[in-house]
Amino acid sequence: MYGASYAEAYTEVLDDSPTLARERERAAFDRAIALMKEAEAASASAELRQEAISFLQRLWSMLIDDLANPENALPAQLRADLISIGLWNLSQTDQILRGDATGFEALIYVNTLIRDGLQ
Repeated sequence: MYGASYAEAYTEVLDDSPTLARERERAAFDRAIALMKEAEAASASAELRQEAISFLQRLWSMLIDDLANPENALPAQLRADLISIGLWNLSQTDQILRGDATGFEALIYVNTLIRDGLQ
């Protein structure tokens, strides 16, 4: 009896895992977008801009690592496309840090599209 109940509970957790993972990813993108919008304001401090950049870099670094894992269940072409988007994000944030770019508008747009695609 105990073994069957445990197995059923474990199966339910496994079934929920993709949904929970997507919810966590959406929440991470929500946070990144909110930080970038705050950092985009003319009155934003250098610390806030740095926090937005750092958060976005950490987020995309983790996503790229996951997407590059051969055990990732997404189709290979989708993984490659998302890795390219991630590398673009990292490049854009580096440009902001160097002073070669000042705004977050393109980053906000692209990351909003990605977030909205997570379902």
